[in-house]
Amino acid sequence: NFVLQEFENKKIGKLLEEHLPKLPTQCKYSWKDIVYAFWSVYFCGGDCIEDLGGNFHHNLKQLPFFKTPSPDRVLDRFKELSLAKVVLKSPRGKSINELSINQNMNSLNLKILTVLGALSKEPLILDYDNTLIFNNKADSKNTYQKAYGYCPGVGIIGENIVYVENRNGNSDVRTFQDQTLSRMFNLLDTHNIEAEIFRADSGSYLNEVVNLVSKKTKCFYIKARMSSALATAINNIDDWEKIETDNEVIYRGEIQYKPFKRANRNKIAPEHLQTYRLIVSKIERDDKQVNLFTNEAYIYSAILTNDWHMDATEVVFFYNQRGTVEKEFDVLKNDFGWNNLPFSKLEQNTVFMILTAICRNLYQHIITRFSEKFKNIKANFRIKKFIFRFISIPAKWVKSSRQYKLRIYGDLHFKT
Repeated sequence: NFVLQEFENKKIGKLLEEHLPKLPTQCKYSWKDIVYAFWSVYFCGGDCIEDLGGNFHHNLKQLPFFKTPSPDRVLDRFKELSLAKVVLKSPRGKSINELSINQNMNSLNLKILTVLGALSKEPLILDYDNTLIFNNKADSKNTYQKAYGYCPGVGIIGENIVYVENRNGNSDVRTFQDQTLSRMFNLLDTHNIEAEIFRADSGSYLNEVVNLVSKKTKCFYIKARMSSALATAINNIDDWEKIETDNEVIYRGEIQYKPFKRANRNKIAPEHLQTYRLIVSKIERDDKQVNLFTNEAYIYSAILTNDWHMDATEVVFFYNQRGTVEKEFDVLKNDFGWNNLPFSKLEQNTVFMILTAICRNLYQHIITRFSEKFKNIKANFRIKKFIFRFISIPAKWVKSSRQYKLRIYGDLHFKT
């Protein structure tokens, strides 16, 4: 009840009605009814839309905020929000890539984040990554891990999902990634959201991506992929700083580096190529196996950046903070339904994934706000712990003086 009241205070229901397609006047359920009921599944501890039927329907129908539809009605409405997938042939080879792009739903997400004030903290740090969602849907393709599934690309600012673009499992994360990122940046620009910093793993170490993010952001940090050119640059580093930790010894150095010379040799003269900063860390291998490129028995990790202000250790520490992205994927898969996709088609599951990502963003707002008022709740709680501490408590709507009041039972003292 308190969660839904917070939605109403932020006018989320009104925003849904304004942004989503207009429904016929004879429809029994509005978009607010459909989406509120769907989100309530996760706020009540469910893990699939079918929980709306037997498990939660009796309780949810008593709430004054919305009318509870059946699971089939929710699924049918979600199908109406899907857009046809885009089929593209890889520039090299014969691979066929299926991309599901739904800018309308991503735009709804950004509008809700703006209403919540979730993107007001500066500087905005945009992390991008792909993840594998294994499933046996009718149109899923074999991934590089030899299992069928999807491979969506996700943009994250802080702890909020700002962009989701689904792709089939056989699509390499590097293929057409610059187009995906371009669509993401353009959508952010449309909503006056400026990401100042970009971070990504080695899947984004591409000439087109580096050129794009260097124009769209002030600073970028991308993990470099090992190659003969990169190994040559590493061999030219003379000054290595020795850093001793409890578990290992790390050597760290840096050099100015012009990447992708081969890709640019027919377009730009070498002397006109952009120079970036390459931060390299190396750790001695236990098996003493010599690297083919560097002729040293080390494991290398390199970060390409245009940040000339932070020292090398600060750059590495800042880049490693993007490890929280993996935590977000764990939350989306296990807490908000990404491991239980309901549809058999890529484009329909994209609608489901974006709506559950919006639910994840709303939960982040709820847990942050409620933790300020209720001492038994912490801002870092996963939703299951929040449900046990806050949602699953006895309460009853009581009519008194022609008004409905929520009576809460137990010894919990709410500061409201």
